Amino acid sequence: MKLVSAMPVITLLTDFGMQDEYAGIMKGVILSINPAASIVDISHCLSPYDIVNAAYLIEYYYKYFPKGSIHVIVVDPGVGSNRTILAVLHNGHYFIAPDNGVLTLLCEDGEPEKIIKLLRSKWFLKPVSNTFHGRDIFSPVAAHLSNGVGMEEFGTEASRNTLVTINIVKPEISDNGELTGEIVSIDRFGNLITNIDTKKLDEFFLIAGEKNFHIIVGNKKIDKLSLAYEHAGQNNPLAIIGSRGFLEIAVNRGSAEDYFEAKKRDRIRIVKVFNYGS
Repeated sequence: MKLVSAMPVITLLTDFGMQDEYAGIMKGVILSINPAASIVDISHCLSPYDIVNAAYLIEYYYKYFPKGSIHVIVVDPGVGSNRTILAVLHNGHYFIAPDNGVLTLLCEDGEPEKIIKLLRSKWFLKPVSNTFHGRDIFSPVAAHLSNGVGMEEFGTEASRNTLVTINIVKPEISDNGELTGEIVSIDRFGNLITNIDTKKLDEFFLIAGEKNFHIIVGNKKIDKLSLAYEHAGQNNPLAIIGSRGFLEIAVNRGSAEDYFEAKKRDRIRIVKVFNYGS
């Protein structure tokens, strides 16, 4: 299958950081093959090896790009091993990623139209380094794909049920009506981004009502949802639905990470408060 768009966007999501040369070299490889490529950095500052956070981001951000876009994901602790690299066509978008579970949520969102294992080395840079497949495999394949090379040229087709998946914790409502989730990521402002989406919150409120609840983070509580950061006093904590559509814990003009002494994978609980005698 060839690309519909003559010059699609190529996005980059990695855990390389900005201190070293890795992200810049990937762009250089792409531009050497397709000088007219349009490259967009999603982020290079993911925590190293954080496949779970990358999985959430991929499923979120790709929808803001035009169909035909090529999304390159290099969060790849298994680089140089026998893990496979994939090209996946999903909902009109192309994803080039390691087969390490980083596409778990994306594939849960619907059946991919096509999955190709990248096996044909004629499209790779030579020699292929065992420590930098982002440069030698991911980037050249993305560039050639953007030039109109069909997916099938890069390797052999695979089925969804052969892909590696990871166990991504989902929010749950217990028999006693308690909603439990976890912190998925912490942004540069110290906001705690959870895995509790609005659909799950609505389910909880249907059971417990939209008043008299506590959001519990560690040993601290928040007793309402705010509509904006400024609705809490300066340096006060708040809960808000963030731009990704998930519950976030924040501190107005401060850091919730510091305030709650929180870290990724910490549990978030939402419980109904019973006001007996009221």
